[in-house]
Amino acid sequence: MVRLSRLADYGVLLMSHIARQPDHVFTAVALSDITHLPMPTVGKLLAKLAHAKLLRSIRGRDGGYVLALEPEGITVEGIITAVDGPIALTVCLESGSGACDLEGVCPSQPNWRRINDALRQALSDVTLLDISTPSPLPLSRKNICLLYTSPSPRDGLLSRMPSSA
Repeated sequence: MVRLSRLADYGVLLMSHIARQPDHVFTAVALSDITHLPMPTVGKLLAKLAHAKLLRSIRGRDGGYVLALEPEGITVEGIITAVDGPIALTVCLESGSGACDLEGVCPSQPNWRRINDALRQALSDVTLLDISTPSPLPLSRKNICLLYTSPSPRDGLLSRMPSSA
């Protein structure tokens, strides 16, 4: 199973809240209250995100954290990498050549790199602005069918519906 780490998910959550009010200075305590995440977790994530230069730390009585870049200049891939390190689906991609005993006999290793690169590109194509802005369900034929299911004689639903008379 390919799954985002809990910390990376929380990092995206924190960054999304900050991006929705880009002129506001957020304290770790305030972000912990807003997101219901434990204070130590929030502090750890804010430090990682600031170290990666995605957040800027402001010292002093009115200090806290603000975005270091515009929301459209920060990608989901950048947030995940700041929290977890480089995205790698397999050990050989994560640790490089020689990390796997089966590397010499593995015909799929070059293809894993293609898959990993496609995943990284997909995550790079989604900005913090994209992910932090609520959007309606995209309209597709499938979604329209789920949202609007009017019975018609063609689908045979009318014969199963109780009559209104």
